[in-house]
Amino acid sequence: MRVLFWYCDTFAWNPTIKTLDDAPDATASSHEKAVVAFIHVEPKDIGEGSVETKLVKNAKWVARKWETRQIILHSFTHLGEEKADPESAKLLIDRVAQRLESAEYEAIQTPYGYFHDLTIQAQGHPLARIFKEF
Repeated sequence: MRVLFWYCDTFAWNPTIKTLDDAPDATASSHEKAVVAFIHVEPKDIGEGSVETKLVKNAKWVARKWETRQIILHSFTHLGEEKADPESAKLLIDRVAQRLESAEYEAIQTPYGYFHDLTIQAQGHPLARIFKEF
């Protein structure tokens, strides 16, 4: 798994191109003061619970540094060449969201199965962009 965390003063999306036929209808949304995790799930990550745990722990760590409870999970299959199948990747991200919510974080997912127009306003701070590979 590869993850690029951003702390965003503003993060917004507008679904533009549907990439999965069975993706439900989606709408635009905007959030403020949030940690955004751009998540690239690889085939080796499927069924590997330690990867989920590391993603959850790292997301919570970044959120604590920025004193926010809002974490946005965004599937982003552009951080590597090998990609997990879409169904398995979505299930992994759903499990991460559930674990974050159980820890009293607001876990928000961008609509899965779409390309989005993104609006990102982020600070120029060393902890505003963190890359992790698990």
